[in-house]
Amino acid sequence: MRTKKHISTQFDADLESIKKSVLQMGGLVEEQIERAVKALTSADHDLMEQVVDDDHQVNGLEVSIDEFCSQVIARRQPTASDLRMIIMVIKIITDLERMGDEAAKIARMAQLIYADDRRTNRPRFTELRHVANIATEMLRKSLDAFARLDVEEAVQVARQDEQVDDEFRSIIRQLVTFMMEDPRNISSSIEILFAAKAIERIGDHAKNMSEYVIYLVKGKDVRHVGIEEIERQAKKK
Repeated sequence: MRTKKHISTQFDADLESIKKSVLQMGGLVEEQIERAVKALTSADHDLMEQVVDDDHQVNGLEVSIDEFCSQVIARRQPTASDLRMIIMVIKIITDLERMGDEAAKIARMAQLIYADDRRTNRPRFTELRHVANIATEMLRKSLDAFARLDVEEAVQVARQDEQVDDEFRSIIRQLVTFMMEDPRNISSSIEILFAAKAIERIGDHAKNMSEYVIYLVKGKDVRHVGIEEIERQAKKK
């Protein structure tokens, strides 16, 4: 009995360590996204380079967390909800790593936009900042939902994804108009479009994370379904 209790206690400690590492990785990714958007909207070349260079830190955390999860599965042989938790973590860190890649992409687009002292229409960044704020909030909420296994907050993230998609479509329309008005703006507008798409993808990854939380708590896979079905499954007892 003493041995079983020790194993259970150690397993709880392993799970807590994994959770802390995921939140640490999430915090780093959030910081990367905020820096990338700031670099883009302020023409901060040093910050652009820093975001690109620091992407390896996010990659390293993904590898270390993934390896630790594999070790826990091998040592503890978790079942049922404990196994679902570890599988969810592996999926979440994959989404976080891809968010880090998108942040680096935003920084690289910023480098292209400001290459050779080219200028772009600064007011266009108002919409980008707005949608980036929503996507970053989604990431923050999805991490909080993961930490507290809060299904309602996870649903809020799924709802916000539709808002990000609407904002992205609006940016596309504005950029198309901008390019039609002056063909000289085509190159920088396309690069802004790639940056906007990266932000939209960050929102998608945050939504994925929220869906994993619902799956863990409710045992129902809500991927690839509409928001109405997500809300319905979240309300089920």
